Amino acid sequence: MGFFVGYVLGFGLGMGLIVGFARFQNIRSKHRTDLAQLIAAFARMTVQDLRKLFPDDQSYPAWLTWLNHHLDKIWPYVDQAASEIIRNAVEPILEQYRSSIMSSLKFSKLTLGTVAPQFTGVSIIEGESNEIIMELELQWDGNPNIVLDIKTRVGVALPIQVKNIGFTGVFRLIFKPLVDEFPCFGAICYSLRQKETIRNAVEDFTWPVRQIIPILAGDYSYLELKPVGTLEVKLIEAKELTNKDIIGKSDPFVELFIRPLRDRIQTSKTINNQTNPIWNEHFEFVVEDFSTQHLTIRVYDNEGIQTSEFIGCAQLPLAELEPGKVKDVWLKLVKDLDIQRDQKNRGKVHLEILYYPLNGESELYNPFDPDFRLTLVEKAFKHANDTDPLKSASPMKRDVIIRGVLSVTVISAENLPATDLFGKSDPFVELTMKKSDQKNKTRVVSDTLNPEWNQTFEFVVEDGLHELLILEVYDHDTFGKEKMGRCIMTLTRAILEQEFRDTFPIDGTESGRLNLRLKWTPQTIIRD
Repeated sequence: MGFFVGYVLGFGLGMGLIVGFARFQNIRSKHRTDLAQLIAAFARMTVQDLRKLFPDDQSYPAWLTWLNHHLDKIWPYVDQAASEIIRNAVEPILEQYRSSIMSSLKFSKLTLGTVAPQFTGVSIIEGESNEIIMELELQWDGNPNIVLDIKTRVGVALPIQVKNIGFTGVFRLIFKPLVDEFPCFGAICYSLRQKETIRNAVEDFTWPVRQIIPILAGDYSYLELKPVGTLEVKLIEAKELTNKDIIGKSDPFVELFIRPLRDRIQTSKTINNQTNPIWNEHFEFVVEDFSTQHLTIRVYDNEGIQTSEFIGCAQLPLAELEPGKVKDVWLKLVKDLDIQRDQKNRGKVHLEILYYPLNGESELYNPFDPDFRLTLVEKAFKHANDTDPLKSASPMKRDVIIRGVLSVTVISAENLPATDLFGKSDPFVELTMKKSDQKNKTRVVSDTLNPEWNQTFEFVVEDGLHELLILEVYDHDTFGKEKMGRCIMTLTRAILEQEFRDTFPIDGTESGRLNLRLKWTPQTIIRD
């Protein structure tokens, strides 16, 4: 009996130990999992998240306070070095903007003052396996002493003094490549990730523009800023632009850029007296970082000899594009890109955009060039039999001119506005090729808001990538015609798909739509 009781107690105690140990292991495992998730969450935190956790200077972590303390100590030396760097970097840029009436633009005084910047946040960004990316938020309410001397050719000197500077920005540091020897990375790349208070002065130091500081001996040229692709932009039209003129209408033109440098900003022609202009212009830009860069457009009213008046601006992140695929977009104009919320209707701009990256052979992929659809073997065979050595010698993109015949079938229209007294219209469509100025028009269909034409027209096109098809819907009257609205489209989709049928909204109407069938028959492709 005693043996039996001892056996039961021992068995119970053993099972209790096993269950307790298992439970302890589960709790320990869960604790480790929670800790790992917490660490991962901290790694993903942005500067804004940290500012919510530490809202004032007194609440910053001890290590961040330590960093700011030592920055205060070394600031006089940083000021001396940075002032010289700024002078050497900025004065050549100022020289580019010097007008003909000025003889020189030079700094007579340049010091950043006695107040050091303060780090207010830090976050770690996920990158490649051989790099560490850190972003530091920096805030600076400085007391610099900066005097810019402007000397005119008539001998007049105009000193301009800057006494106070406020700056808040995020600096990106990239430690790359990671190595086994101390300090465990070969070089540091640094740049300004975001800018807030200072705009134009630091606009071209924002990422992906970066400076590289070698730490260990080695070749780090691959870290330098290099082209990764090309962005082709077709500026098609704009609608409902704000009218800036008291008499008549605005004379709009557009500035487009990826990097806001004078030699990289491209400008469209001016369309006079028009708030619904058609430009049909093509622009090309170099892309250095597809994931972070964006296309910026600014629309102005040309005031002749006076300063052009700003109408609105818009941005498109390149990351929203699919490489090699054409994107047709309407961008709403706003007053300020940082605020975005703009109750005023400033109009919108119609663009067609194509991004094609450099491939492994350092060639630019262009979906309109049939050569890029060939395999490597087919390419080699084709170029081996090419009688023109200049064509096969160039590794970069060659301009392509696509010729062909565009067949347009105007099938029908729906929900046209009533223009007659009896609630009907007598609609017809005029078709125009913008660049070649070829014109055609359908017959008139009487007393209907949903006409059917089923008429086909053919246009010989000399340059399909730079042509526009404009379809204008009119109401026929005894004494003339009244415009209802229009459709404007490029030939890009027809060239890529060869043939398609679709319904298009008619601008200028509430719900009017035009049913079309387009067919493209290619003839000759010319490359320069």
